[in-house]
Amino acid sequence: MPSSRSRLRPSKRREVALLIETSNAYARGLLQGVVHYIREHRPWSFHLPEQGRGDDPPDWLARWRGDGIIARIETPRIARAVVQARVPAVDLSAARLVPDLPWVETDDEKIARLAAEHLIERGFRRFGFCGDGRFNWSVWRERHFCARVREAGLAVDCFAPKSGASDVSAEAAELRRWLRELPKPVGIMACYDIRGQQVLDACRSAGLAVPGEVAVVGVDNDALLCDLATPPLSSVIPNAHRTGYEAAALLDRLMAGKRVPAAATLIAPLGVAARQSTDVLAVDDRDVARAVQFIREHACDGINVADVLRAVPLSRRVLELRFKGQLGRTPHEEILQARLARVKQLLGETDLPLYLIAERTGFEHVEYLSVVFRREVGSTPSAFRSAQRRPGVGDTRRRTVTVEKTRSGTLRPGKTSYARVT
Repeated sequence: MPSSRSRLRPSKRREVALLIETSNAYARGLLQGVVHYIREHRPWSFHLPEQGRGDDPPDWLARWRGDGIIARIETPRIARAVVQARVPAVDLSAARLVPDLPWVETDDEKIARLAAEHLIERGFRRFGFCGDGRFNWSVWRERHFCARVREAGLAVDCFAPKSGASDVSAEAAELRRWLRELPKPVGIMACYDIRGQQVLDACRSAGLAVPGEVAVVGVDNDALLCDLATPPLSSVIPNAHRTGYEAAALLDRLMAGKRVPAAATLIAPLGVAARQSTDVLAVDDRDVARAVQFIREHACDGINVADVLRAVPLSRRVLELRFKGQLGRTPHEEILQARLARVKQLLGETDLPLYLIAERTGFEHVEYLSVVFRREVGSTPSAFRSAQRRPGVGDTRRRTVTVEKTRSGTLRPGKTSYARVT
């Protein structure tokens, strides 16, 4: 039987290197997720160098004798350094330069579809995508955005600059020409917020009104960057916090000697943060536009279709036909979706009990809210709150995909599978 002294001896902390930049909101979200994981489990000692995205690995890594690495492997040099460290590692980059490592990344298909649906819901019938072909995640977002738009029977145009990435002024001129030539009004997805800011700058230089002629949605929801943009930029919200949490969980298993497959764990986004750059309804029917504006302003006041008809002097049948023709949904469905969007926000951002959320979003009974939420969202309100606010808890399945290399050498998602999370 071990002595009391041996039982009280503290165990050695794992030493983990975090090769993740701190220069952008997404990466900082990853780091917060890692911290969240160790607070719920055993503590680690961290080695976090001060570096930007794609910087060379720190010199000390070649001499380091730690236990594990979580890295954004963006360059061949970082890839070599991680491999040569000969310790368990998890990759957080879509570049996928070390295919033998477990990989945790945002779900680019869901991000792209969410952006497309955000613009489609605002009545747009013409679309554009502005990406950066150097990055896999941009290529994948472009592919899935275009697929979703075409599923709706609509057309999309993609920006493909002829100038090199280093020729900033030439690329800006190309972007302005592309924007001028697009049919208006047009809804544009930018592959990430920095690109979205560039699109907004190009619109201003080209004399194009945002969001009247061009609406723009980015990705990452970097609050500082989005609010500094003119006008403020709408953006898809990736769940970076949970991505970092899942990466830490995988590394913990690896360091414990457990087997972890070299497959991708893809984390779904949280939603869209709507700001002024998409605050528009691109429909030609003024009565429908007025009805939608009334609904968005008063949906949570307990209104129904009869209240909308008092604000817009049309018969119910005429309004529903014109509403369906312009937006593909009925006034009742619009009211319901506006309420559910507010419910999701309150579940994710507050600790309000469900009965108060029901009161504040126009649902007469909390039981009815629960039934509608489960029917429309696919989970209970409590499970949704857990999944949004406690990474790694509340979800029952983890989506994983393998990655395939095409003949041209580019990467693409392969087979998809689901594993139950315990």
